[in-house]
Amino acid sequence: MSIIGTTPRLDDLAVGAVVAEASFPLIRDSLVRYAGASGDFNPIHYRDDVAVSVGLPGVLAHGMLTMGLAVQPVVDWVGDPGRIVDYQVRFTRPVLVDPAGGAVVTVVAKVGAIDAEAGVARIDLTVTFNEATVLGKAQARVSLAAAPRTDA
Repeated sequence: MSIIGTTPRLDDLAVGAVVAEASFPLIRDSLVRYAGASGDFNPIHYRDDVAVSVGLPGVLAHGMLTMGLAVQPVVDWVGDPGRIVDYQVRFTRPVLVDPAGGAVVTVVAKVGAIDAEAGVARIDLTVTFNEATVLGKAQARVSLAAAPRTDA
């Protein structure tokens, strides 16, 4: 839940402004923990031999893990996950998690559009791994309070 006064205001936003950035390191242990939490124990997420046997270059991070990481900077910025009224992505490339070096997923969140009448901002997410986009058309719609009126 957001602390009073800390929620970003729609009136303070500008299209193109960066509102949040974050990097998320992943290691194989991260994938095993996510598998336990999600119940997705597909071995392509933790066994190289299985991943290679189905034509993959190696172990992949779960798509839903990547999607969850991508929206976290927006949740942190807005201060209340309930303010995210819509979130959508397209999976465009896998995140390969090297057994020794892991992987780093980077997220940059920018204001893509502002609908003042609806009190909603569209936040466009650029989500990359090894400088390649891994989530396409990643967008979160965020409900924000307008600035209080002073013309009363």
